[in-house]
Amino acid sequence: MYPLRRNRRLRASETIRSMVRETIISPNDFLVPLFVVEGKGVREEIPSMPNYYRYSLDVLHKEVKELWNMGLKSVLLFVKVPEALKDNEGTEALNSNGLMQRAIKTVKNAVPDMLVMTDVALDPYSIYGHDGIIDQGEILNDETVDVLAAMSVSHAEAGADFVAPSDMMDGRILSIREALEDEGFYNTGIMSYSAKYASAFYGPFRDALDSAPVDAKNIPKDKSTYQMDPANRDEALRETEMDIDEGADIVMVKPGLCYLDIVREIRNEVEVPVAVYQVSGEYAMIKAASERGWLDHDAAMMEQLIAIKRAGAHIIASYFAKDVVKLIS
Repeated sequence: MYPLRRNRRLRASETIRSMVRETIISPNDFLVPLFVVEGKGVREEIPSMPNYYRYSLDVLHKEVKELWNMGLKSVLLFVKVPEALKDNEGTEALNSNGLMQRAIKTVKNAVPDMLVMTDVALDPYSIYGHDGIIDQGEILNDETVDVLAAMSVSHAEAGADFVAPSDMMDGRILSIREALEDEGFYNTGIMSYSAKYASAFYGPFRDALDSAPVDAKNIPKDKSTYQMDPANRDEALRETEMDIDEGADIVMVKPGLCYLDIVREIRNEVEVPVAVYQVSGEYAMIKAASERGWLDHDAAMMEQLIAIKRAGAHIIASYFAKDVVKLIS
C-alpha cells in the first residue's frame, strides 16, 4: 500500500515550497560590518575579501546612504588605525576626535535613523595586535577592562546606539554597563561577543585592519588565553549567561558555520536576542571557491545564511549583506 502522506507534495513547485518555507531571510536580519580608514576618496578593496572595501569617511557617508536605500538599517563599525597612533594602552581609542568617533558621527549625519554598533576592543589600537594591555607576556584583564569601559563611553558620547565588546575579557560587560549608566547613557545598548572562539577563520579580517598578533618575544602568539577553545560547548553557555547577568542586551556567537550547535544551545536557553557573526574566513572561502568555479556563489551564500538563521540567530553580521539583498529583491 502506498503511503497516505507523501511529503514530496509540499516540494512539488517553487510556489508551494516558498509557501511552507520555515526560514526566511530578509534585510532586517543583517548587521553590516564596515571598515573605516583615514583619508579622502578611499574605497580600497581588501585583497583577502574580494568585493569588500575599506572606506574613508566621505565614502562611508555615501555607502551608508546606499545601505539604507537597500533596506539595510544596521551597521557595525571597525577602524584601521594608523601605525603611528598605536601603543600598548589603547590611548587613541579614547580620543574624542578619533577615527571611530568621527565614523559614528559620519553615519549618523548621513542617515540619522541608521542603527550604529561599534567594535570595542584594543587590537586595532595595539602595537601588539592583541585585545588587551600586555605586561611581561600576559594579557592584563582588569586594566584592559578599564580602558574598554572608557572607550564605550566615548562611543556613546559620539552617538553610538550599541557598543559591541569583542575582546572576551572577564567582567567587561558589568564594567561597561556601570560606566554607561554613570555617564547617563541609560539607553545605550551592549551587544556582547559572549561566545567568541579562538578561530582559524579570522585571517582576512585581521588583514583588513592590520590587527593580527605580532610575532615578537614575550608576546602571546595567538588569542587563546582569552578567546574560547573551539572544543568547548558548555563553557559558551556559562559565558553567555554571565554576560546577560552583567547587563548585555544582545549576545553573540562568533564564528558562524562551525558553531551552529552553540547558536542553538544558547537560543534554547536565553531570553535575549542572539547574534551570529559570519566571519571573514567564511566569506573568503565562498568567494575563492566560486571564483574557481567550484561552488555556485549565490546558492552557497544563501545556504550558509539560512543555516545560521535556522540554528537560532535573530541577527546576522555578514559581509554578504548587500549581495543577499540584491539577490532576494
